[in-house]
Amino acid sequence: MKSLGLRNCLCVTDAALKTFAQNCRNIEALNLTSCNKITDVTCQNLGHYSHRLSRLILESCESITDNSLIALSEGCPNLETISISWCKKVTDEGVTTLIRKCPKLTTFVATGCNQLTNLSVKEIGLHCHRLRYLKLQDCSNITDESVVSIGQGCPLLTSVFLSGCSRLTDISLISLGKGCCEIRTFEVAHCSQFTDSGFEALTKHSHKFEKMDLEECIQITDTTINHLAMQCPRLSQLSLSYCELVTDSGIHHLTSSACGADTLTVLELDNCPLISDVSLGHLAVCSRLRRLELYDCQQISRAAIHRIQNSLPNLKVQAYFAPLTPPPAAGGRRRRFCRCCAIV
Repeated sequence: MKSLGLRNCLCVTDAALKTFAQNCRNIEALNLTSCNKITDVTCQNLGHYSHRLSRLILESCESITDNSLIALSEGCPNLETISISWCKKVTDEGVTTLIRKCPKLTTFVATGCNQLTNLSVKEIGLHCHRLRYLKLQDCSNITDESVVSIGQGCPLLTSVFLSGCSRLTDISLISLGKGCCEIRTFEVAHCSQFTDSGFEALTKHSHKFEKMDLEECIQITDTTINHLAMQCPRLSQLSLSYCELVTDSGIHHLTSSACGADTLTVLELDNCPLISDVSLGHLAVCSRLRRLELYDCQQISRAAIHRIQNSLPNLKVQAYFAPLTPPPAAGGRRRRFCRCCAIV
């Protein structure tokens, strides 16, 4: 057996996995997501018996600590993929040891590991030169120091997830733009210190972006949209939700570009108060557009939504309008209405 998935198998124990490791020494891929009964003992056994292991998913294994990563680093030098998302007991010590001893890593996932700091994350750039997929969402302690190291040492990156890393600034975008020109998926939601200047630098040399999540990058304006429109012809999915400075002019730049006409399939504009019916008129030319989100866009009308749906019959629009105040009912009492959204 080379691959085994035990995702959400809540009754699996260390003892069972020890028997497995002893008898299935050719295992290469193992998924233990949410196997909450396992502890460091399992990883110690994997390190002892499973020397061919290349892919290990430990997501939401709450009892895993640095001792697990140290054991894996000593016994599984062929690791290429490791996920420790939501293993909140893991610290810099374990991650540093793993990264230094597993130079073949191509995928590193550590969402929600909020004890990690620059001390360990910058080691990724120093040792993981084959890395292609990096997910550090909600690692809120890391700063530009980490991302600069990654930008200098990981030129093969194609997917970068840094949403919730709120201490990052344009310095991070500049470094990734210079050193990581293969990025296709880029998610930086809630990174509120990024500005137009940073995205200009990011897109100056990197033109392969296909999916970008810029939700709540609250300082960006139409200038950033213009850079994306001019420099990213492959862009197919874009989230600008809560980017409250984006206007109809920015959407016009987007729809007039190569990506708007040929590749754009998903556009999220929730809570963009300056977006109006004019933008929907521009978007009508995006023949590949399949999903458009407009929640809390107060200047968008039902009539404009109906017009774009007539132009693009395959488009699904998600929006809502506050219900009208009902007229007084007979007897002076008003009928009670649910204050829910009206989905279009």
